[in-house]
Amino acid sequence: MKTTTKKVIMTTMMLLMAVMLWAQGNPVHFTVSQKQVSDTEIDVIFKGKIAAGWHVYAPNIPADGPIPATITTEKSEGVKAVGKLKAQGKEIKEYDQIFGMQLRYFENNVTFVQRYKITGKTYNVKGYLEYGACNDTGCMPPTSVEFAYKGNGPADAPEATEETTADEAAADTAAAVAQVPADTAAVDTAAIGGDSNLWKPVIDKLQAYQEGGTTSHSLWYILMMGFVGGLLAVLMPCIWPIIPMTVSFFLKRNKDKAKGIRDAVTYGVSIIVIYVLLGFLITLISGGNGLNSLSTNAVFNIIIFLVLVVFAVSFFGWFELELPSKWTNSVDNKASATSGLVSIFLMAFTLVLVSFSCTAPIIGLLLAEFSTSGNIAAPAVGMLGFSVALALPFTLFAMFPAWLKSAPKSGSWMNTLKVTLGFVELAFSLKFLSVADLAYGWHILDRETFLALWIAIFFLLGLYLIGKLKFQSDVMMGESKPMPVPCVMMGLVSFAFAIYMVPGLWGAPCKAVGAFAPPVNTQDFNLNTNEIKPKYTSYEEGMAAAAAQGKPVMIDFTGFGCVNCRKMEAAVWTDPRVADKLNNDYILISLYVDDKQPLAQPIEVTVNGQKRTLRTVGDKWSYLQQSKFGALAQPYYVTLDADGNPLSRPFSYKEDIDDYLHFLQEGLDNYKSKDSKAE
Repeated sequence: MKTTTKKVIMTTMMLLMAVMLWAQGNPVHFTVSQKQVSDTEIDVIFKGKIAAGWHVYAPNIPADGPIPATITTEKSEGVKAVGKLKAQGKEIKEYDQIFGMQLRYFENNVTFVQRYKITGKTYNVKGYLEYGACNDTGCMPPTSVEFAYKGNGPADAPEATEETTADEAAADTAAAVAQVPADTAAVDTAAIGGDSNLWKPVIDKLQAYQEGGTTSHSLWYILMMGFVGGLLAVLMPCIWPIIPMTVSFFLKRNKDKAKGIRDAVTYGVSIIVIYVLLGFLITLISGGNGLNSLSTNAVFNIIIFLVLVVFAVSFFGWFELELPSKWTNSVDNKASATSGLVSIFLMAFTLVLVSFSCTAPIIGLLLAEFSTSGNIAAPAVGMLGFSVALALPFTLFAMFPAWLKSAPKSGSWMNTLKVTLGFVELAFSLKFLSVADLAYGWHILDRETFLALWIAIFFLLGLYLIGKLKFQSDVMMGESKPMPVPCVMMGLVSFAFAIYMVPGLWGAPCKAVGAFAPPVNTQDFNLNTNEIKPKYTSYEEGMAAAAAQGKPVMIDFTGFGCVNCRKMEAAVWTDPRVADKLNNDYILISLYVDDKQPLAQPIEVTVNGQKRTLRTVGDKWSYLQQSKFGALAQPYYVTLDADGNPLSRPFSYKEDIDDYLHFLQEGLDNYKSKDSKAE
């Protein structure tokens, strides 16, 4: 294996697989206990474990912010709350520009403690802790943890009496302690909404939309994307020269030409098997839910950004990526020592290792795209397309060896292609950095900065393609001739693309890069000032209006304290095309899961075998989201007809205007299709 002046030993797969997320479920788990601190005092203690990437907000956050931790005492006989709810743990303080306030929250673990003073011979205290939890992609609805304790107080204390809410509020503050009617009405789901059809679960129908035409279309796209990547890999300097040598080896190895062709075909199939197994390995290690959440995970995107930058500069010729030579030598020796199918498979594995310097940057970029596509099968399908394209020339040249004479020889054109891919990888790396920048709110890569970098990158690419910019690898190849006409033409295309993006610096839409660039609202100069306001904030009223007006419904499960909801509204809803559809084509219903307005009467329901009390309007909408749609986090968008049936796949936090438009259009098309069939 050729020795280079600088070896950078990295395995792309290890970097990609090291940052996989937790399986979805309840990200926060609390245990409740009672502690007697003296003869006249008890503590109610809530110990919480918080999943990685999530955080729980502290008590006493200013109004109009996220959901703080609060405690509500429903029943207090012989006890009285002392002071406010206290938090123990490592508190993190961060200024949030969306809410314009200092936020405080906890990660990994937190303990909340509420102290009560015993005022009677016996005591009976009952209530619940309510908290809010968020991560980079969404927020859970306000979640409650109930408690109920009885015990004995001092012998000389008076008989226990029940404290009133007014007395508790005066002693502690209304935010710390509140009281609601203790009796609840046990009703079924249909009784909550009045119309049982509107509350009927549609989880299976939503899954059918997710597994239907949209998914299959994306898999075809992923397959073709992988195939194109494989073709580019074939044309790299470390692959193309190996093809004639390998084919000749198989044909000379077997005097029988037919057997030589069979061995070459087996060699190609082995390449396919290796890369498809790699795709399956990515999925198995991360799990399907892990892949679905990678697209907006900040840490994952930062690592991908750094990896792609390293790959790009390696393509520029700064250094060469290599695996340890002993890996290749070991596999090569085993291939020589064995025979039959095993030896052919090991030879294919040797090719994979030897070609690492050229294929790793392409595979790394492809796997990053596949893993963030939201489709469980994407890595395996993408690697299938890649490996088929990579194995195809070996098989075809083995079947038709005469074609080798007319195949283009390796030369400087390969280096030109390699450097061009370096520019493309550098541009795509900024897409992943943008996701992390938006998640953490750094504002180091706002839209105008992103576009300025892309303009510079594609302008330099244009200079390279017309021969005005040279790299060390070009000098080593002795490149001094004028660039060929195809390169010059591609250079003009690159210049034109750079010029096309220039108006975007002042707020122009630049739709061709809309899926890659940060949202327009991150730009200092923004012409899009559209504001969308929901027509209804009641599910029943909105559905009735949809039936009367003959329009589909778009339900927005949101929250007053949902940071990512505000981001979606600022980044996606302000797009004129989105605003037009929401205002004119849909009945928009926004349901706030943290609405504290009390219900006329608390409702007791059963969720996953456990009883839950719905006390507020927000509780009701949270229960609707969970029971009907099988989801909890916000923001969450779903399109329905007037009967409560879904019209398209659901949509969650993703600042992608084009994808959101596709989601809305899919709902409209299906609604019109159902309407025409009904007629």
